[in-house]
Amino acid sequence: MPMPEPVIHIRNLTTRFGDRIILDQINLDIYPHEVTVILGGSGCGKTTLMKSITGLVTPEKGEIHIFGRPFTESDEKHYKETLERIGVLFQNGALLNSVTVKDNVAIPLEQHSHLDPELIEKSVAVKLQLVGLSHAMHLLPSELSGGMRKRAALARAIALDPEILFCDEPSAGLDPLSSAALDKLILTLKEQFNMSILVVTHELASIHRIADRIVFLDEGKILFTGTLEDAKSCGIDTVETFFETGSF
Repeated sequence: MPMPEPVIHIRNLTTRFGDRIILDQINLDIYPHEVTVILGGSGCGKTTLMKSITGLVTPEKGEIHIFGRPFTESDEKHYKETLERIGVLFQNGALLNSVTVKDNVAIPLEQHSHLDPELIEKSVAVKLQLVGLSHAMHLLPSELSGGMRKRAALARAIALDPEILFCDEPSAGLDPLSSAALDKLILTLKEQFNMSILVVTHELASIHRIADRIVFLDEGKILFTGTLEDAKSCGIDTVETFFETGSF
C-alpha cells in the first residue's frame, strides 16, 4: 500500500547556533493521522527540529513544506495561515499566570478568529470539557496541579482545531498516572479529530502507548525513522538499547 502524501516534508534542513551545528542535513517526512515521536539523547536536536518546523527557529538552509506548500520561505500571509492550522503544546505549558484557564484558552481564538465573544466562550467550554477541565475554567494556572496545567495548555493548543499538533515533552514532570491520562488524551485527539501529532519525548512508557512512527536523532542526524515495531529490531545498537533499557 503506497504511503500517503506527507503533511510535513523536510529536505536538507540544517540549523546552526553560532559555530555549533544542531541539525545536520535532515531529511524527513511526517505522515497524516499518525503520532510521530522524535527521540534521542540530550542535545541531539529534537526540540530544535520541532522549533524549526514551527518557525520558532530559523534554519540556516534547507526546505520545509507543510500541507504541500513551502513554509521556510513563505510570504507573511501564507506563514500566518499555516500557523493557524497547527497547535503547539510547549514543555512548560507557557500559560499566562495572570489570567484564568478560560482566558488562556481563549487567546488563540481572540487573536486569530473572527468569532464573536459568545461563540469564543462556547468554543473554550468545549475544549475544556474535552480535556476534563470544565470545573477549573475560572482558576488561575498557579491553582492547578502539574497534570491539570498540561491539560489546560493542551486545550489552548487545540483551540483553533489544528490539523497538526506539536507536543514538546508533554509528560515531563508528571507522575505515571497523569502521564498515562495525557497520552490517552493525545490518542483521542488523533482518532476523533484525525490530527497529525508530533511528539518530542524520551519517556519509554509513553512512547509505547502513543507512537505510530519513530524518528531517532543522534548528534543532529537521523539515526532511524520507521514504525515503533521496526525500531525495536532495527539492528542499530543505540536505538535498540534505548528500547531495551529506556536510557541513551
